[in-house]
Amino acid sequence: MSNKPKRKAHIISHTHWDREWYLPYEKHHVRLIRLMDVLMDTLENDTEYKSFYLDGQTIILEDYLQVRPEQKERLEKYIREGRIFIGPWYILQDAFLTSGEANIRNMQIGHKDARRYGQISKVGYFPDTFGIVGQAPQLMRQSGIDNALFGRGVKPTGFNNTVADSEYESSFSELIWEGPDGSKVLGILFANWYSNGNEIPTDPEEAKAFWDRKLADAEKYASTPELLFMNGCDHQPIQTDLAEALETARKLYPDTEFVHSNFPQYLESVKGHQENELSVVRGELRSQRTDGWGTLVNTASARVYLKQMNQHGQALLEKVAEPLAAYAHLTGQAYPHHLFTYAWKTLMQNHPHDSICGCSVDEVHREMVTRFAKSRDVAESIIYDSKRAVADAVDTSSFAQYGEDALPFVVFNTTGWERTGTVSVELDVQRIYFRDGIPLDEISRRIQALELGERVVLDPSGKPVPFTLEDLGQRFGYDLPDDRFRQPYMARAVRITLQANAVPAHGLRAYALVSGQAAAQHSDNASVSLITGNNVMENSILRVAAEPNGSLTVTDKRNGREYRDLLVYEDTGDIGNEYMYKQPEGEAPLTTRDLQASIRVVEDTPYRATLEIVHDWEVPASADELLQKEQIEVVYYPERKAQRVKETVPMKIRTLVRLEKDGKGVKVEASFNNQAKDHRVRALFPTDIEASRHRVDSMFEIVTRDNQPAIEWQNPSNAQHQQAFVDVSGETAGLAVANLGLNEYEVLRDGRNTIAVTLLRSVGELGDWGWFPTPEAQCLGEHAVQLEIIPHDGSGEESGAYAEAYQFQIPWTSVQTGIHTGDLSAVHAPFAWSGEGVAFSAWTVNEDSGDHMLRWYNMKQQPASLRLEWPQSVSRAYKTTILEETEGASVEQLSESLELEAGPCEIVTIGIER
Repeated sequence: MSNKPKRKAHIISHTHWDREWYLPYEKHHVRLIRLMDVLMDTLENDTEYKSFYLDGQTIILEDYLQVRPEQKERLEKYIREGRIFIGPWYILQDAFLTSGEANIRNMQIGHKDARRYGQISKVGYFPDTFGIVGQAPQLMRQSGIDNALFGRGVKPTGFNNTVADSEYESSFSELIWEGPDGSKVLGILFANWYSNGNEIPTDPEEAKAFWDRKLADAEKYASTPELLFMNGCDHQPIQTDLAEALETARKLYPDTEFVHSNFPQYLESVKGHQENELSVVRGELRSQRTDGWGTLVNTASARVYLKQMNQHGQALLEKVAEPLAAYAHLTGQAYPHHLFTYAWKTLMQNHPHDSICGCSVDEVHREMVTRFAKSRDVAESIIYDSKRAVADAVDTSSFAQYGEDALPFVVFNTTGWERTGTVSVELDVQRIYFRDGIPLDEISRRIQALELGERVVLDPSGKPVPFTLEDLGQRFGYDLPDDRFRQPYMARAVRITLQANAVPAHGLRAYALVSGQAAAQHSDNASVSLITGNNVMENSILRVAAEPNGSLTVTDKRNGREYRDLLVYEDTGDIGNEYMYKQPEGEAPLTTRDLQASIRVVEDTPYRATLEIVHDWEVPASADELLQKEQIEVVYYPERKAQRVKETVPMKIRTLVRLEKDGKGVKVEASFNNQAKDHRVRALFPTDIEASRHRVDSMFEIVTRDNQPAIEWQNPSNAQHQQAFVDVSGETAGLAVANLGLNEYEVLRDGRNTIAVTLLRSVGELGDWGWFPTPEAQCLGEHAVQLEIIPHDGSGEESGAYAEAYQFQIPWTSVQTGIHTGDLSAVHAPFAWSGEGVAFSAWTVNEDSGDHMLRWYNMKQQPASLRLEWPQSVSRAYKTTILEETEGASVEQLSESLELEAGPCEIVTIGIER
């Protein structure tokens, strides 16, 4: 008698719900309403239809109840009964194109929304994510989730086929996934996809053929007799005759137990039968051991404008609005949790993989632009209120000695490190309110007649600060008081540009624009230039020379390392689609290497110098007619034969190259009007550093990746995802290139380890399973991109190069204020921290406790010491999870400081109870 356990077929009903993709949102929305209505009718009328998994995202509940609010009680009933499983996410996000904090907010809000219904599905669900970041196991563990289910990123080999021989292969559909910090979860790979149990036949003959194939396919990879069958697919309607189909299967296969299952039941069964040794997969899952054609990595460069809007929106929320609101909370201002939730939800509605990846029809991405604007408007409103509240608490009374017309203003540094850099601040020199009853023509006369005279900017110690002043003339403005009707006015405005020095991390420094005798007494006429030669800029750290072809030669004066041919532009054809780049066969890239550029100095101040470089370039107008024929016939993109036309169009690129007085990097802003189709534009940065691997910023991790792809890789391109920067380093020198919303790069195998950053990719179709034209994905029109070139000594963490790259992501914040006393000093920060190789990530306020939450992550794979100092006495500091759930007792009862060790690549959240 055999002791072999009876195999069990777990059928889990679900639908993978892309909110928007090949149809606009509302057309998918209508189908969702129909699906949910049928689902609840089926649950009510068929007791054998046990349960349904609602795709891991609670936003589906909002989308449904927006149209069917009368169904809320009914929906809640089935959730509480465990027949509809919801959460843990708010939306199913793309993992590589959304920030770490966005992913944490996604988990926090998903849990919060699910909790209202009495149930949170603790399933790490990534069914169709285009690759998954390496820190996902730690994020799952800190969320109380011990598993991850996913469809991409790992190559299944089958234990009866070949033995897994790399960290990106697995013998079984079950595996152990380990993050860089050592966190481990049970991984479930949808080796036969998340539709392997879809549309199960009720007819015995059809069912026999179906199950013979499906059972064999599942057993090929399963490590236990617990076999998983996903009964659903993209936008899949409910199978209402599932009970009949399973009864047919039971009669056909008496040796198999068929159950209408759910994820908790299935996962528990797998854990209970685990006898085979599972493969251990480590780090990020990017389909490394494949031919490279199906990775979907080039969604990182589809519709680059969306990625730029997302970077700006995320930075405003998590790196400006949240810390400023927390700062204001310390002064007595209420923390606007409700507004943050709304702003984050609106932003995250753009984060699903078919949305932020730019791989949907044009209507979808038009709506995304509106959502980005809506979230940004809320963030800017929070920023405005918060910075004014903090500025009102700053003691600016020392500026009174310079006269009543002294104009104080406050500069905020909301990054996690002390910051020095160039800031522009707009000030109203004079205001006249309409309420004063002065005729409008007289108001205008007085405003325009105002003499600006001699003025100077002073720091809190009274020391003059080099600056430039631009007269903005007369402008209209208005106040919106909380207790009165709107108050319009006319103002005379100026723009002050200066170098803000040593503004403390998450702190502020006050300045004042003064005039008259005070300005004359404190004026500093010393003129210092960073221009040291013909098209050469230089500070104490870097020398930057613009060559005749517009490329840059950058010398790191600290170690003498010279980097040549930086910022050459490259243009190639692209006959792929929104998912994948495909260069025409045999095409040689076009570059600006042999093009003469126009170069001139456009800014020469003591704090910053700027060169303007203009390339008048011509590129092919489009692909030839064969491309559209191949698109309509749905020819697989690697097999396309289209070429580019000989006709050209102008591609004029205007580049501003900036070097600040104390700058550690060279800042670059390029703008161009794209009139070409079916092409890709990149900026090239040869490093000439010998290295077989490079490092790149990802979610809560500096990932190390190989320059050379795996032996299976056939795609000529090896483009990859990045967030803030990519870095090629040797023992004594390194070159990092930071970006704002340019999420695709490649380290070229050209003998120079050139970093290539994609600036624009223009294509004309969605791709995937049909012919979906997307003319707006050609991205015609004006574009502007920003980068920073950061040389260093070979250690990006310890040299501060990575901190510089992170600060590049975050705008300065400033606000005009008055002369007044206050509890905050003119140079102030509410806390200070130190930790070599540690990056600051977030400062928020917990909604339930009112405690302040501070988060860091260790950039290194070795332990790091973290010290936190809080000038004001606090009740206690305690360690929490990313869900802000206390892990045991508090770290320490303390008054002013805390020290702890951050483990390798650990994400550390500290709660501060005041």
